[in-house]
Amino acid sequence: MKIYKIFFLLALALFVSCTSDDDSTPVNELDGLLKVKEFTNDTHVVELYTTSGITQQGYNDITLRIKDKTTNNYIQNATIEWMPVMHMTMMSHSCPFSMVEKVAGKETLYNGYIVFQMPQNSTEYWDLKVDYSINGTNYTVTDIIDVPASSKRVVNSFMGTDNIRYIVALIDPKTPRVALNDMTVGIFKMENMMSFPVVNDLKLMIDPRMPSMGNHGSPNNVDLTQSTSDEFYHGKLSLTMTGYWKINLQLVNASNDVLKGETVTESNEASSIFFEVEF
Repeated sequence: MKIYKIFFLLALALFVSCTSDDDSTPVNELDGLLKVKEFTNDTHVVELYTTSGITQQGYNDITLRIKDKTTNNYIQNATIEWMPVMHMTMMSHSCPFSMVEKVAGKETLYNGYIVFQMPQNSTEYWDLKVDYSINGTNYTVTDIIDVPASSKRVVNSFMGTDNIRYIVALIDPKTPRVALNDMTVGIFKMENMMSFPVVNDLKLMIDPRMPSMGNHGSPNNVDLTQSTSDEFYHGKLSLTMTGYWKINLQLVNASNDVLKGETVTESNEASSIFFEVEF
């Protein structure tokens, strides 16, 4: 009987071990992300991802990872910088973009944002240079990146009354609702053709209207002010029904001087700077 008992215990242990191995599945770090493009050089493949699988005019939250072409393993300890450049007929310039940082809780993913203030066209295009270092060795890769025009206005580029060129980009809501929506906007300035830092201590006043419905507005909107946690501007956007909305904007400095944008009145139906949402 003892021998049968020993065999039974060994079989049970083997069964539990095999069942445990079969149930273990690798963590999918790309859950919710779709591949946009692959950049390649002699040693690595740099993969770009977004939630939609595309990049386009406006604010883009971009995740990337780097694969070693020899081992097919993904790099966990890279230091990454990037530089987007628009190649126009007569000149080149960059746009607002963040640092690239390791995604918290992920082993192989890195993340940042790029605000493409203008779309590509038949003769002018964007490319993205990715410089990265792994264990003290430097690498680089550059390739063209598609930036089609957004179907709605989600970014404004303009000269303020203070002679500073600003870029104001809509970040949220990505999926607006009939509700009081959280609204997030990035505000940047052109320091030079290759530098577009965040602008501090401004205010963005909003006045959402429905042009097809007598240009009526909505209640309980909250103008956007800057958060110290992410440097973006946050407020509340009230949308009272589905359809097309024009979110009229006025950019105001710390002295309450209007840098750009006009008040909506009976004789002036819209500001010269605005966002568009439709749902």
